[in-house]
Amino acid sequence: KLFWLLFIALGLFLEGVALYFQHVRGEWPCLLCIQFRILVVLMMIFAALGLWLKKHYYGKISILSAMLLLFIAMLERSYQLLGVERGWLEGSCSMDLGLPAWLAIDKWFPWLFEVQTSCGYTPEVLFGFTMAELLAIMSVFLVIIALMVLFAVVFVKLEE
Repeated sequence: KLFWLLFIALGLFLEGVALYFQHVRGEWPCLLCIQFRILVVLMMIFAALGLWLKKHYYGKISILSAMLLLFIAMLERSYQLLGVERGWLEGSCSMDLGLPAWLAIDKWFPWLFEVQTSCGYTPEVLFGFTMAELLAIMSVFLVIIALMVLFAVVFVKLEE
């Protein structure tokens, strides 16, 4: 139970930090940042499902597998963001989130999901690290944690 609650807390913390930088410090989010925010919201949804399915072996396996894929997507997005920021990846961001009209979360929740600038810069967050660097480091750890827990559940039949 604590495992899933920690992911919900991490998601709330990450969204809170993002909103602080956006609305208090005036650091506008780019397309990659918003895509990462969407992945964080999905992490919280999956963690809530994990809480609900924690007693079901196959449900737990399914949610952990989905979390692993989600964390790999986070790693890819943070790598892309870091690469664009550092200049070792060519790329430009559009101002359109690219979601279908029936999933217009950028219109429903513009304060959270509206793209407001082009990619190429993330602010310094902590100890000289930029947001892109910290997201990349965190994503690596999340992938490792998900792999370890999934391995433990499948092969050791870890009980929660």
